[in-house]
Amino acid sequence: MIAPSALMAQDVPPADSKPLSEILAGIEADLGTDLGHFDEVDWDDDGYYDIEYRTSDNREVRVRIDPVTGEAIQR
Repeated sequence: MIAPSALMAQDVPPADSKPLSEILAGIEADLGTDLGHFDEVDWDDDGYYDIEYRTSDNREVRVRIDPVTGEAIQR
């Protein structure tokens, strides 16, 4: 039997994650009027939120967000 580890896929965010609403509010606050709307918000079983949004000039932006810190993860 294989013991669970931090490196295994995660079906849900960890218990010490920030609420998703707080993460999205942080993106809204950072972008201000440059945010058009959120297109997609998905949980990736590699351990991060995959968030796609449009800017006010309709550019598509995709970011990976650490669920615990709320910070963007470099690709």
